[in-house]
Amino acid sequence: MKRGHRLLPTALATSAILVLASAEAAPAAGPGAGAPAAGPGAGGGAAPAPAGCAYTPAVPADNFKGIPVLDPVGAAAPYDATLRTAQGRITFRALTGEAPCTTFSFRFLAEHRYFDRTHCHRLTTQRIYVLQCGDPTGTGSGGPGYSFPDENLAGATYPAGTVAMANAGPDTNGSQFFLVWKDTRLSPAYTPFGRVTSGLDVLEKIAAGGEDDQNGPGDGFPTLPVTVRRVQIQKR
Repeated sequence: MKRGHRLLPTALATSAILVLASAEAAPAAGPGAGAPAAGPGAGGGAAPAPAGCAYTPAVPADNFKGIPVLDPVGAAAPYDATLRTAQGRITFRALTGEAPCTTFSFRFLAEHRYFDRTHCHRLTTQRIYVLQCGDPTGTGSGGPGYSFPDENLAGATYPAGTVAMANAGPDTNGSQFFLVWKDTRLSPAYTPFGRVTSGLDVLEKIAAGGEDDQNGPGDGFPTLPVTVRRVQIQKR
């Protein structure tokens, strides 16, 4: 495996293999827990969070932008997000009603330009069909300095166009996410929080370009450079 583009931190590799075996496939990468951190929220103040939604300080804290303070009213506001990548634009509709904790975190990071000039570091072209992004280190082991619980898992499926959180186990969501470019079978363990509305052809082009197999056959760093230049939030 090439240095600098690891799929997972070494400490998580064994558990990830077990997930892959039990689910047929599973993109997994995310932060562990433990480091103190502090920062301003995106939604303001002391408004109570929905049950089960808490942003907990965690490591690593790469390109740290603070820890969001969830505003339930703000979290319910619908929006679209556009990933401006080197291969074209991909827009998805955020599922704010189904995954408010997740979509609020994504918007917080996007508005703080956390994703700017990051690389989508993992493409899978066998068994599962996803492009994984959101790690400022480009290694698969980076995170934003906090974690938060899973959402929207009951009956979750992952057809083409799904946007979902990558993780390193239950309730370890951070900044990494994946976009499904072809209908994919996964266990319902990855929070779906968006639906691609335009740019599926961009994902298909990236997939057609292939990857380098550094994580195994059909699983590696994309051959076409997928730099996320900026993520823009459009309120609806």
